[in-house]
Amino acid sequence: MSELFDVQVNEFMAKVIAKNPGETEFHQAVKEIVESIMPFVQENPKYSNKKILERMVEPERVILFRVPWVDDKGEIQVNRGYRIEMNSAIGPYKGGLRFHPTVNLGILKFLAFEQVFKNSLTTLPMGGGKGGSDFDPKRKSDNEIMRFCQSFMTELQRHIGPDTDVPAGDIGVGGREIGYLFGQYKRIRNEFTGVLTGKGINWGGSLIRPEATGYGAVYFAEEMLKTRNETLKDKIVTISGSGNVAQYAVEKLIHMGAKPVTLSDSSGFIYDPDGIDMEKLQFVLHLKNVKRGRIEEYALKYNVKYYEGQRPWSVKCHVALPCATQNEINKEEAEELMLNGCYVVSEGANMPSTPEAVEVFLKSKILYGPGKAANAGGVATSGLEMTQNSMRLPWTREEVDQRLHQIMINIHETCVKYGTEQNGYINYVKGANIGGFIKVADSMIDQGVI
Repeated sequence: MSELFDVQVNEFMAKVIAKNPGETEFHQAVKEIVESIMPFVQENPKYSNKKILERMVEPERVILFRVPWVDDKGEIQVNRGYRIEMNSAIGPYKGGLRFHPTVNLGILKFLAFEQVFKNSLTTLPMGGGKGGSDFDPKRKSDNEIMRFCQSFMTELQRHIGPDTDVPAGDIGVGGREIGYLFGQYKRIRNEFTGVLTGKGINWGGSLIRPEATGYGAVYFAEEMLKTRNETLKDKIVTISGSGNVAQYAVEKLIHMGAKPVTLSDSSGFIYDPDGIDMEKLQFVLHLKNVKRGRIEEYALKYNVKYYEGQRPWSVKCHVALPCATQNEINKEEAEELMLNGCYVVSEGANMPSTPEAVEVFLKSKILYGPGKAANAGGVATSGLEMTQNSMRLPWTREEVDQRLHQIMINIHETCVKYGTEQNGYINYVKGANIGGFIKVADSMIDQGVI
């Protein structure tokens, strides 16, 4: 980047930081986008003259509310609820709800901002939003979670709808929580609509939705490898996380002939040099989704090593799939991945690599798929669920998987179109950012200054 662009980026970021103090994750997300697209914006004055970037970093609406609920001891608890409605230029706000004690305004604004570009890349008519609460579902009973969800939706329902804002799940919000949220929405509004995605199959959900983010990250890795005339077959893969995304990434990797060897949770990671097969995966599914236990139990059952308090990026691999949370790969871990032979990173989580780690990946010229492209499969299938709800017509598992696969191929093609550099290297960060920006920016210009 030239000195002129450095100055422009720094000036832009100074204004963003001044207006959003303390929101470090949001600053990080904005800077990564701005560094990629500032040269493109300056080369196309219609975007700079219309102040598109300045408008994009401001949410259209920020909703913050109190969530009181009663625990099993009869004591009143109070949490904080949020919904960030970031951009609706190409469709209703779309993005997940996260229930986790780390949730705050800055994290949700970063996620909502990323969601705008991710949703645009899918080519489906979805704007960007995100929401959640600092509520911690761990060690809560089903009744406590139900009461919390009902209180949360009692306030949120006035701000959402199938043509306005369609939330989904995220960390801490799975099928159980979506069910309780949907039930309360239906009770209050007296309507059965596609207002949430990730619903149960019996009441409007889409087949493949639970698997979609993990499947999509694997499909994207496969497309990146094709640019080097390779496939995932026989590749050793390290994966972080052991929730929804990681579980189904493992499943798709097994089907494609790869060898997943790690899983993790907030306490540490397991390394299984023999590979995680379908039988072992079934154990993980029961452990995490039913028993809600810790991944250490896998190590005890299968007699493999458990690394307490560590992340799996020290393990030798060809492919890494970070599927846990933001900023889980730092510079040192990225360098260790490179030394250990990793040359493909496909992000299943949102912004799991720090800016310094991303710089290591790009300098090393590896195949690096950023989250807004690589993990777009989840929201893409949410979009397909919205379509099925509007049609009142469900599709088969094969139909949904085929559409998901094609969307991931299309996203990859967009990244290649806008990210291929003069030396032939595909900068997927640049490609995803510019590709996602153009559709939203053009729509904002078409709709005037609103």
